[in-house]
This record gives sequence, structure tokens and C-alpha cells, in this order.
Amino acid sequence: MTNTTISIPVDDSTALAYSQASVEQQQKIQLLLSLRVRELFAPSDVLLPQIMDDIGAKAEARGLTPQILETLLGEE
Repeated sequence: MTNTTISIPVDDSTALAYSQASVEQQQKIQLLLSLRVRELFAPSDVLLPQIMDDIGAKAEARGLTPQILETLLGEE
């Protein structure tokens, strides 16, 4: 699956915070937003754990390891 860029209007302080975030923090935000959007628009018979399992499998197929994930999630 390829990534597609979308534009979402946000307030100025949110835009500034995102632009000042590290690459790793931006990746976390992108992942969380992707999960939330998919959850909002998923058919009602698809549960969040199923969506998360699907995303996890795709991330693993792209090379995301538990160690990399731990590093990404451990940084603040």
C-alpha cells in the first residue's frame, strides 16, 4: 500500500506544533491519525482490533520491527 498525502485544515498552533516536531514525532502523529480515520470510517462490523492487526501486519511487511516501534513510541 502506498502513502497518499492529504490536506487537513488545522488551527495555527496545531500546525506550528506539527512543523516543529521531530520526524519520529510526526510519524507517530501520522500513524495515530491514520488509525483514527480508519476507525471512524470502518464498516460497523469491523472492530478496532481488526483494523490495528491489519495496520500492524502492513507495517511489519514494510520492515517495522518491535525494536523500531519501541524506539518510535519511547521518544517524547
